[in-house]
Amino acid sequence: MKIKIIALGKIKEKFLKEGIDEFLKRLTPYASVEIIELSPIEIKDENLTEKVLEQEAEKILSHIKPQSYVITLEINGKHLSSEDFAQKIDTLTNDGIGEIIFVIGSSCGLGKSVSARADFKMSLSKMTFLHQFARLILVEQIYRAFKIIKGETYHK
Repeated sequence: MKIKIIALGKIKEKFLKEGIDEFLKRLTPYASVEIIELSPIEIKDENLTEKVLEQEAEKILSHIKPQSYVITLEINGKHLSSEDFAQKIDTLTNDGIGEIIFVIGSSCGLGKSVSARADFKMSLSKMTFLHQFARLILVEQIYRAFKIIKGETYHK
């Protein structure tokens, strides 16, 4: 399975970078995971937010192939338990999906065209997280999902 995480912004805090790197290392026996960091566009006028989100969307969509399965992280996305998330990944794998792309937008969200391209919209929580935390939580949950799929003990 090939997994890509497209995220706007860079991880600045050392402890978050170390955590993400640790889970990426742990994932190597299960999947090929690549993180694509894109630069967010600064919003200087809040009246231009939608326009900026669509400019960011163009950058995001340029990294997505037509056959890729896209999961966007969105406030109004579906909430899944870790077991349900594992089942989702397992089902996609069994259905022959070769690449799953997770998209984490900027602090203002995602452009409508990215949301429209999503095959599945997911929310990590009803709580709001910094985008950098969301990336760490996502890679940990992907790792947890593979441990659940394989029947290994990490997830207990």
